[in-house]
Amino acid sequence: MTGPKALTRPLARKFAPGCALMIYKPHLAERLHEILVKNVGPMDVFLTCCHHIPPLARGTEMINVCPGCDRRYRENYTESTTISLWEVLTQGSFFPFPDYAGREMTIIDACPTRSETRVHDAVRELVRRMNILLVEPRKTRTHSTCCGDSLWGVAPEPKVIAQMKKKAATMPTQEIITYCVSCSKAMFIGGKRPRYLVDLLFNEETVPKTYLPAQWHKEVDEFIEAHR
Repeated sequence: MTGPKALTRPLARKFAPGCALMIYKPHLAERLHEILVKNVGPMDVFLTCCHHIPPLARGTEMINVCPGCDRRYRENYTESTTISLWEVLTQGSFFPFPDYAGREMTIIDACPTRSETRVHDAVRELVRRMNILLVEPRKTRTHSTCCGDSLWGVAPEPKVIAQMKKKAATMPTQEIITYCVSCSKAMFIGGKRPRYLVDLLFNEETVPKTYLPAQWHKEVDEFIEAHR
């Protein structure tokens, strides 16, 4: 990265933590919102799922956490704009980053933001600020390959799980940084230790909770349906 940029001031901002984080650890979504309001400016938490047509005023900037939200707000809702939480955090000096003392970890880049070098750069800048030694996998950034979760709904669950294990086996360290909750589930299934980026920011462990694809996607689908 070339250095932090000043945060611009859109007409309005909203914080979209995304379905997955709200299911996984809603208390961390709440803490993130508090930090953003204190340091970036007033904004509501937006829980209407991006799979639906969100009621957004023209010129609204959506601060997203989920890579899928990033893609849908970017491609489907052209009257608003979107920026990842990771980019927002790199543009300021207000977040109290924990120090991981040079611990080695690798990273998996999420499919919906595979083309978004701005996201890749911001995530890695946060990793640097947390004093993590990043060991890049052979296929990374725009060349990254799927954790296996995108096969859900296309292939039977045993094949999805097999692909997750195959992907996990290619990762060069045991601890794997993810910025997609589904990637975390996949890497856990593959026998690795996922470190979800929101967890890392708050020095919390990444716990599997519901992780088998059928169970996890049922939870997500139910949340999506309930948040129209």
